Amino acid sequence: MPSYTVTVATGSQWFAGTDDYIYLSLIGSAGCSEKHLLDKAFYNDFERGAVDSYDVTVDEELGEIYLVKIEKRKYWLHDDWYLKYITLKTPHGDYIEFPCYRWITGEGEIVLRDGCAKLARDDQIHILKQHRRKELETRQKQYRWMEWNPGFPLSIDAKCHKDLPRDIQFDSEKGVDFVLNYSKAMENLFINRFMHMFQSSWHDFADFEKIFVKISNTISERVKNHWQEDLMFGYQFLNGCNPVLIKRCTELPKKLPVTTEMVECSLERQLSLEQEVQEGNIFIVDYELLDGIDANKTDPCTHQFLAAPICLLYKNLANKIVPIAIQLNQTPGEKNPIFLPTDSKYDWLLAKIWVRSSDFHIHQTITHLLRTHLVSEVFGIAMYRQLPAVHPLFKLLVAHVRFTIAINTKAREQLICEYGLFDKANATGGGGHVQMVQRAVQDLTYSSLCFPEAIKARGMDNTEDIPYYFYRDDGLLVWEAIQSFTTEVVSIYYEDDQVVEEDQELQDFVKDVYVYGMRGRKASGFPKSIKSREKLSEYLTVVIFTASAQHAAVNFGQYDWCSWIPNAPPTMRAPPPTAKGVVTIEQIVDTLPDRGRSCWHLGAVWALSQFQENELFLGMYPEEHFIEKPVKEAMIRFRKNLEAIVSVIAERNKNKKLPYYYLSPDRIPNSVAI
Repeated sequence: MPSYTVTVATGSQWFAGTDDYIYLSLIGSAGCSEKHLLDKAFYNDFERGAVDSYDVTVDEELGEIYLVKIEKRKYWLHDDWYLKYITLKTPHGDYIEFPCYRWITGEGEIVLRDGCAKLARDDQIHILKQHRRKELETRQKQYRWMEWNPGFPLSIDAKCHKDLPRDIQFDSEKGVDFVLNYSKAMENLFINRFMHMFQSSWHDFADFEKIFVKISNTISERVKNHWQEDLMFGYQFLNGCNPVLIKRCTELPKKLPVTTEMVECSLERQLSLEQEVQEGNIFIVDYELLDGIDANKTDPCTHQFLAAPICLLYKNLANKIVPIAIQLNQTPGEKNPIFLPTDSKYDWLLAKIWVRSSDFHIHQTITHLLRTHLVSEVFGIAMYRQLPAVHPLFKLLVAHVRFTIAINTKAREQLICEYGLFDKANATGGGGHVQMVQRAVQDLTYSSLCFPEAIKARGMDNTEDIPYYFYRDDGLLVWEAIQSFTTEVVSIYYEDDQVVEEDQELQDFVKDVYVYGMRGRKASGFPKSIKSREKLSEYLTVVIFTASAQHAAVNFGQYDWCSWIPNAPPTMRAPPPTAKGVVTIEQIVDTLPDRGRSCWHLGAVWALSQFQENELFLGMYPEEHFIEKPVKEAMIRFRKNLEAIVSVIAERNKNKKLPYYYLSPDRIPNSVAI
């Protein structure tokens, strides 16, 4: 009688093992086997991290094995099980791999295909076509779109983390409990002792040191020591937390009536301001998005304020970027003066603080939340709905949406919801952040997610002209490495453009992103379909880069740049000044966040800057969804390219007082998971 050797691998995460009964059936071209109980006498099967082997004898030859069916039946209590993979040694000595990497819950069952990636056109056998179709039908019932707020990209239909399909939940919900993490952070940073003085002001800038914690990277300490300097202020637009707003000024806006006479002390080339603009030496950052956004009113005891500044910057003879003019609101007028470096010390300092606070709001809500978290969730939901596990693009992308839907669901549950943690410290809490996303979605375009295009569109692509823009330099290296990898993978499975165009599952995936994620907005420039291998490679690069590199660049520096409160105030407690010559140090301190809000802010930026436990970094694919040699070889080349980039960045950072490492691939997680 023919005998098969079945090897079963259980996951190593917490609670992955099971005591339930596990049955296996084999489905082949010549018939199906009986249901076999996988059980060894006097042995605890399917323990966490175990790899167990069983001999399965069948009555008759089954022919070519198409599917393996696993059923889990209750032994005592419901006991979920995480199955990594099954391998089969046939009576003829052949090995077949069946990747799974999924949870089996309750009285559940899973039907697995062998690990060879297949497009729909490659499946000619009815049973395999049926399996493919059923999998997507099931997933589309599990992964439903929902509008969390009008105008937002659609998200997953789940009120809380435990409502999510088990396969995309965190292994331990405790690890991503924002309330718990922020509280722990405040405890670890020894700042919770200030919480009882919630609304009291600090006395002076030095007073903020009471909650400032030195950590080994030294960047945060350097920010504390140099935050008042124009050079540090300008540097952050290039390499701080939010290096995506600065753009070359090609024409001075009418709403900023700045003249050469106002700024001539800052201009080093003996040119007029207009000439400096023509020479490409003037840059601008405009926070117009904040104009008219409602400030936080959730605490009746504390008034909070927002501004919508315009900041003009200059590239000096040392090629460093420095501020030369700041207007704190959008409409020019007597009560909206243009602040200059030649003004009194505290006038100029408060104007810069207002810009830094506005930058913090745009960073948190648009650059970080909308343009990495929410966009990556859209890609993730569309992938689960439209690409079966056997599809090569599912195998490629699944590592890059790991835990993204879960972290966003948790954020909607605790962080950005009504009366959530976001309301506690941020001037855009209480609904302002929702208004901001609704506005910013109108400017969310596909080309702005294509890194090289986005850099070029802002006029920031010339490396000789702007030599210290490390975000650009490192980002381009990582983008090229990802694009080279996706191009290789695409060429393995799509021999020409026609195959791309005829892949209906791919087209449905792209259409889902456009229709639901981007709400069918033509102006977004998101493709409704993809018709060439080149465009497919670019699209996959956008998905992977956004989830990995872009998120890393704008997330993991938050403690470095935002822990010194005056450099990134999450709220301001007095309105912007309407005249010059009246600002005092006492006014500035009273405008900055109070003790309680400072503590909440510090706990938040600390918690958000930490990597997940068992973080998987770019190029790591421990789940072997692909079994084909050409793809495995492409992965090795990808890792080697990334290692070379790590070396280049490490060499550049040697002896730098302000190293830039957020886009070093060994610090870029595979997915948005924090």
